[in-house]
Amino acid sequence: MTPDDKAALSLTLIVRRTIDGDPDAVFHAWTDPEQVRQWWGPAGIRCTECAVDLRVGGAYRIANRLPDGSVLWIAGEFLRVEPPRLLEYTWRRGLETPADPQSSERVTVRFVATAGGSEVIVEHTRIADHSIRDRHEAG
Repeated sequence: MTPDDKAALSLTLIVRRTIDGDPDAVFHAWTDPEQVRQWWGPAGIRCTECAVDLRVGGAYRIANRLPDGSVLWIAGEFLRVEPPRLLEYTWRRGLETPADPQSSERVTVRFVATAGGSEVIVEHTRIADHSIRDRHEAG
């Protein structure tokens, strides 16, 4: 891996949101395929399929129908599953992209109880470039 490759894998995005509901309910909404289909994606993008094998080593995949009608798949593997506090998984665009845990983007999601519900803290790391990071931030 060249220094440029390492630099490309160093982009990170952290997003924090407070959600109504205790961590158990919010964790379930994040991992239950039926619920994911209801809330997933930024405006204009609809989740049409979702599969989740919620265990370390288990896979997930999510179909995103874009405004132009095309479908973008997001897929990955769970690295840590600690209900209702923590999820860590790989992230890759497209089902044809090889699953390489060493170079895949990583997502860590923490669910923290607050007086107003749950704070969801998403840390998305190893993002390849600034335009992809900006698109993740919009989502």
